[in-house]
Amino acid sequence: MHLAMIGTGYVGLVSGACFADFGHHVTCIDKDTAKIDKIKAGVMPIWEPGLEGLVKSNIQHGRLSFTTDLKAGIERADAVFIAVGTPARRGDGHADLTYVYEAVRELAKAATKPIVVVTKSTVPVGTGDRIAEILKEEGAPEGCSVASNPEFLREGAAIRDFKIPDRIVVGAEDDHAREVLKEIYRPLFLNQAPIVLTGRRTAELTKYAANAFLAMKISFINEVADLCEAVGADVQEVARGIGLDNRIGAKFLHAGPGYGGSCFPKDTLALLRTAEEAGVEQRIISTVVSVNDDRKAAMADRVAKAVGGSLKGKRIGVLGLTFKPNTDDMRDAPSIPLIQRLLEGGAEVAAFDPVGREQAEPLLPGITFAEDEYETAAGADAVVIVTEWDEFRALDLEVIAQKMKGKALVDLRNVYDRAEVERFGLVHFGVGRGQYGANSV
Repeated sequence: MHLAMIGTGYVGLVSGACFADFGHHVTCIDKDTAKIDKIKAGVMPIWEPGLEGLVKSNIQHGRLSFTTDLKAGIERADAVFIAVGTPARRGDGHADLTYVYEAVRELAKAATKPIVVVTKSTVPVGTGDRIAEILKEEGAPEGCSVASNPEFLREGAAIRDFKIPDRIVVGAEDDHAREVLKEIYRPLFLNQAPIVLTGRRTAELTKYAANAFLAMKISFINEVADLCEAVGADVQEVARGIGLDNRIGAKFLHAGPGYGGSCFPKDTLALLRTAEEAGVEQRIISTVVSVNDDRKAAMADRVAKAVGGSLKGKRIGVLGLTFKPNTDDMRDAPSIPLIQRLLEGGAEVAAFDPVGREQAEPLLPGITFAEDEYETAAGADAVVIVTEWDEFRALDLEVIAQKMKGKALVDLRNVYDRAEVERFGLVHFGVGRGQYGANSV
């Protein structure tokens, strides 16, 4: 089939490349000429394992192309996916649909035949209804359909998630749209990927509900971690004990500094705004948001206690800046409020991230960016593990201890065991590890 993808950000570029790899002919469209030129030259706008090779391969095989010309890009398309940004609107948390509706208006004017318009962007309930209205208002050809096909990709594992999905959700109001999307995803049926066919509004809400539930699991285990510290239990063993129950599952039960990234923070807020407009209280999700905000703000206090109570004049080494490993995404990363509060407390901060420096530098003025993890530790009173990159899972702790001025390893991701760290003369401060007392933070 011939597909068009409006937007070459995270969702659009990954989805477009994967659809092309299935054998479809895909044209990705973006207004940013510089971005399109870089992609054509093999320079990816995002860091995602395997993406560069996938894009280059499908360009070479003639299945994937890029353009800034919307009319030419959709000329042969059977379906056009909208994958533009829907950031949280400043001030109220609503999803900003400016880019979505702008794309639809331009699409309506450029279309010369009936097409299926599919939202891949994360949008509030009812957005598909408004898209259908705009298509009519702007004179789109008769017979156009509108569908919702939310993505469930994890940054750092997006290609695998696209090709081996837990489920494919298709929300449509007519048989034609459903059949077109079933044909687009037919290659995945060979792997027996479950497809959920439902209405547009249900599909739109499914995406928000899924992310809100996962955010809730993270906030839940973080609160359990605090309780573990108070009563002398180990949160990792608690998480394993409950995660083996298949009604609960082990994923997203890892205690840490709170959730961040491009999805959970904005989607939980957008769900709350949707519920507010509908007059339906969402007390659990409201609490999840508050717990997470408080969690991120409290991380600097843990570091302060690990170095004796005051940050003034202390040098703190921070390992990991992105919100999770295997991405360069800094959106709502827990490292940002942590470092800001460290600086406000009078600390000097050196940080290292394997791929996130370019995105982090404009967000974190006033810190030193180290060349590697060992330079980060040099002269540090404490080293803080914020993002659990693989590079940080097998540090030479003997070298770290030799380079540090102090002894505190604040392990916000529970990468290390206490006994392992203490063999090298360091003091381990984990999260919810049942060790608190003499070493309490």
